[in-house]
Amino acid sequence: HYLDKLCLIKENHQKYLLTSNSLLYLLNPTLLLDKNPEIILDSNLENIKKEFSKSIPSLVLCSDSFHKIEFLNKLINSLQNPIIFVDMDLLYSGYIESKMIQKRENLVIFQPNKQNWEKKLSEIITKGSKKEFLIIIDSFNGIYNLFDDLESARFVNSCIMLLSSLGKQSNSTVIITAMARKKDNNEWILSPGGKHIMKSPKLNIYFLKKIQNHLKIRMID
Repeated sequence: HYLDKLCLIKENHQKYLLTSNSLLYLLNPTLLLDKNPEIILDSNLENIKKEFSKSIPSLVLCSDSFHKIEFLNKLINSLQNPIIFVDMDLLYSGYIESKMIQKRENLVIFQPNKQNWEKKLSEIITKGSKKEFLIIIDSFNGIYNLFDDLESARFVNSCIMLLSSLGKQSNSTVIITAMARKKDNNEWILSPGGKHIMKSPKLNIYFLKKIQNHLKIRMID
């Protein structure tokens, strides 16, 4: 079923323009506001895991790659369910290869590149459709580094939304990370890259930071 949808996207990707359900919505944008209170993450991350399960996908913004990796590793270590990690920027894989992070047995890492990403996506869909997973896509920046032109980025957007649809059907959670910064006019943009990050009705967006050795996260309205 989902592989058929993937084939349809591949055959008709010019038609898959960004919609209001896409992660980057470039038409009639609404600014993201960060008015919500911060949550100090507990050791098991129970509160934020409940938040992530309410909205698929969830987008986690961060301005420090080390804090992002620390958060993802804590999240992975807090779960017994199987985890699919789509490592687009190879940072997390680098920590594992250098033995700075121990790879969990319940973790499967995919490393798509420009030549094999369609095959890897098919493998992820096949695996993720069978049972409940946590699917982590790290990161949005890596996707845009891989695909140069906007049309390809729209194509990838559609594939991400397909994974999100799969997640809802299999009761899985889908989390996407992005390195981002806030401009003087309070707009959030990918950093580096400068692409605007816009709110979608079906997407919860969070900002992660670390203050005084505590990871904190808040939702952005």
